[in-house]
Amino acid sequence: MKLFCAWIVLAAAAFSSVNPQLRDVKRVYILAMSANLDQFLASQLAKAGVFEVVTDPKKADAIITDRVGESFESKFDLLYPPPTPPKETKSAADSTTDSPKSESPKSARELNSDKLAGVDLTGGARPPTMGHGKGNIFIVSRGNRTVVWSIYEPPKNNTSRELTKTAERVVKHLQEDLTEKKPAAE
Repeated sequence: MKLFCAWIVLAAAAFSSVNPQLRDVKRVYILAMSANLDQFLASQLAKAGVFEVVTDPKKADAIITDRVGESFESKFDLLYPPPTPPKETKSAADSTTDSPKSESPKSARELNSDKLAGVDLTGGARPPTMGHGKGNIFIVSRGNRTVVWSIYEPPKNNTSRELTKTAERVVKHLQEDLTEKKPAAE
């Protein structure tokens, strides 16, 4: 029976491993959160020294947010605009011809977009939610836009005392996940 319990504990530890990308995060930018939790979280992160909290998103390795989805993607694109594709240059031979301009053939992307015109690809609009899933906190890698850590830690209310406690619990869990787990002594 003791062997079985030890096996269960080891199996649980193996499956609860932390995303290795989390260990690469050194600087974070925190997006505004409901009930100003971002302010309390920034204070606790700075106090514990877990990450360097930056006010310039371009210096951050990751973003901390309380929601993911379309609104987050829009905000992410504003903070980190995708690179613009290089402009095509016309050759001198193309620009000196006197023939009327013919339309260039449509690219595969344009053809697909014509076929899908009027088709709703979003799966329908999401219904608005009250509170926007309060309690979820995500750390999203700036490099590849993946969630590298998350937790559900809802505050009981929106008082300063409770938001401070909530931020402390989140930082404690984060510290535990970042701390190397040592194998149990036999």
